Amino acid sequence: MILLAIDTSANLCAACVYDAGGERGRAVLDLGKGHAEHLMGVMEAALAEAGTAYGDLDAIAVAVGPGSFTGVRVGVATARGLALALKVPAVGVTTLEAIAEESRIASPGKPIIARIDGGRGQAYLAGFAADGTQTLAPVALATDEADALIKDAGADTLLAEGKTADIVTYARIGMQRVMRDPGAPALPPRPLYLRDADAKPQGAFALPRKGAS
Repeated sequence: MILLAIDTSANLCAACVYDAGGERGRAVLDLGKGHAEHLMGVMEAALAEAGTAYGDLDAIAVAVGPGSFTGVRVGVATARGLALALKVPAVGVTTLEAIAEESRIASPGKPIIARIDGGRGQAYLAGFAADGTQTLAPVALATDEADALIKDAGADTLLAEGKTADIVTYARIGMQRVMRDPGAPALPPRPLYLRDADAKPQGAFALPRKGAS
């Protein structure tokens, strides 16, 4: 099985081609913004390095957030479109589980809390057992509440922080997810938003309704 993983959830625009032997090719740009304009080129560069064509792909994995609202939308829409065109499954991987997985591999045998700075005085958290099983569903908390939860978790719990994980981590988790039950129909991946978008309507510029006093 050959899988293409993509991540546009944070500053990176990344793609990785992965199979049972591991990573076959990758391309990564540190953009900050502009994922929509560059993602196709990044995917094509990863495929070229792997010597793989779109028609060779058996599955797609995508980072579904939490993270950049626009970036997550770009990645998920692209993954769903590719999966539909190629008639292959697409699976979503959260940024929090990918960050936790990197920590679990580096320091096995301990429970993990993954944390992402959400801005606006918030943090995104999720908890995982030592075997990777999720124990706390992704949640947005005020930073003081997040700090208290992390403190209460105990000294044996690892804290994994970051904006996103290496693209091969998404590929590996995605491959495991597809291989777990390859014959089962999977729901299309959906963005994981833990709060409303930062963009707000500019009410001050709204025109008054006709006839309003």
